[in-house]
Parts: sequence; C-alpha cells; structure tokens
Amino acid sequence: MKTFNIALLFFTLIMVSCSRSPSIVELEDTNQNQPPVEEEEEEEPVQETWITIPVPATLESGQEWEFQSDVSDNFEYEAPAGDKGVTFLTKWDDWYHNSWTGPEPTVWRRDHSSVVDNQLQLIASRPTGTTITNAGVISSLKRVVYPVYIEASVKIMNSKLANGFWLLSPDDTQEIDIVEAYGSDIWKNAWFASDRVHLSHHVFIRDPFQDWQPSDEGSFYTDGTTIWRENFHRFGVYWKDPWNLEYYVDGKLVRTRSGVAEIDPLDYTDGTGLSKEMDILVSVEDQTWRANDGLSPTDEELENLSNNTFKLDWIRVFKPVDR
Repeated sequence: MKTFNIALLFFTLIMVSCSRSPSIVELEDTNQNQPPVEEEEEEEPVQETWITIPVPATLESGQEWEFQSDVSDNFEYEAPAGDKGVTFLTKWDDWYHNSWTGPEPTVWRRDHSSVVDNQLQLIASRPTGTTITNAGVISSLKRVVYPVYIEASVKIMNSKLANGFWLLSPDDTQEIDIVEAYGSDIWKNAWFASDRVHLSHHVFIRDPFQDWQPSDEGSFYTDGTTIWRENFHRFGVYWKDPWNLEYYVDGKLVRTRSGVAEIDPLDYTDGTGLSKEMDILVSVEDQTWRANDGLSPTDEELENLSNNTFKLDWIRVFKPVDR
C-alpha cells in the first residue's frame, strides 16, 4: 500500500511539473510574437568619378575647390576625325591656338584627332614618299588663369614622338608643361627615356627670340620604376600664382617651383612671372631638335598605329573659392 501511494505521489508531481512547462507549440508562438530582427544593409561604396577624385593640392583655410565644367571634359561622346560635331567644338578647336602648322618636320592635321571609345585620341602618320610627320593637336576655346588646378589622365605613346599636355599664353611668351613625354625605348639621352616625364615651364622673349626654362634634375621626373607608356597616369599642376607652381603625378606632389629664381631669373616677364591667361593644349610633335638628332620615327614605326596614339581619358579644371 505504501508503495502504491509513493508511486501515485511521484506521478502527480511529474504531471504538475509538465503542466507548468510551455509546450513546443507555445515556445514557437512565443518566438513568433517577438519583433523580427532587422538585418543591417551594407552600404555600397561610393564610386569615384573623374570629378570626385580628390584634388591633391592643399588650399588656404576657408577655401574649397570648385569644378569648372566649361573647360573640363570626360570625352564621353563620339567625335569622328573628319566631323567632330557640336559637343567637341563647344570646348575645343582641333587645331593649334594660332595658325602655326607645327615644328618641322611636324605638320598638324585636323583629321589626326578624334574622340573614340570615350577617349580623346591623337595619332601620327607619314604621307608616302615624304619626311613629314602628320600629327594631331587640339586647343581649348576658353583660357585658364591662376589660381587653378588642372589635371588629365593620359596614356603616353610607345613612340619617339613628343606627347604634350600643356598651357600657353596667346602671345606665346609664357608656357607651363604639365607633362611632356617620350614613350619609346629608343633614345640617346637618358633624361628623355621612357621612365621619365618632363615637368617644366618656359618664359620667352619673342624678338629677338630668347627662351628660359629650368634645367634641374627634378624637371625630368622619375619614380625609379614606372614606364609611363604602359598605363594611364594622372598629371596635374596647381598654378597657385605667378611665382608658385606645384606638379602632381597620380595625386602625389613631386615638384615645386617658387620665387623669382625658379620661375623667371632673367626677368623675361618684366617682373610679372607666369601671370597671363593661357590656352589648354594637347599635342603630338615630331620635334625639330629630336628629328635633327635622328629621333624622328621611321616609316615602319609609324605604320603601327597603336604605338602612335596618344590617349586622354579626361581633363578636369578646378578653381579655389571661399566657402
């Protein structure tokens, strides 16, 4: 009898305990009544554009960079060599900034520039049976003046020819070479080899002709390893004022020129420095001094069009303004 009572008591305790525990269904219902846990959406990284790439030059406190759309171009349109159309011709002339046809043996031609595959492309060729080098050049319809930052993404030719992205005053007396480069491995002077680019400026007196430009090692920039023709690179200059220039390569400050001694030591500008408005130019040249030194490309070399195409992805211009 005691055994039966103990068993009955044990059974009763188990039943009471079970009646106080939620069933599986109840547990599920409880979970369903909880607010759903919201998963945080990962923010997609903002894609940099040719405009939003940070301008590397440092401004004065209280200033910011303002994009200048009227003299900037990303070339995201078609402009055939023979008929470039309104979009191109609103900002550019497919010619030099005056009537000059180029340094001998160069002869610039309008049909040697075009916008293809969202790139400005300048080519070179040679008429059969001549020693002429036909080449492309363009100039801006509007001018820039300090303070200004101007930069382009360019791919240098694999050629003996000079590739230039530069500024020049209308009277040809003041010039800023943002980049001048020779991409070929054929050279007679290591300063003009394919691992160097020329970052310089000129001040001129036209009559009688006199030209001063820096001749220091820094004007023939190299980082020690880069062959500039192999990829696109960014070349820019901050023309801060008449006596200060800062040169940038791929966003890195690589050269500065400051003061009378480094800008105009012979006073060719009558004390004004680099002060004049300038046109933007992009050019290909068979430069006279190089041709005279046997560095004009051969007919066979010019037949390889891919080696004789200077490409620009974009040109962008910014002015500092007060916040």
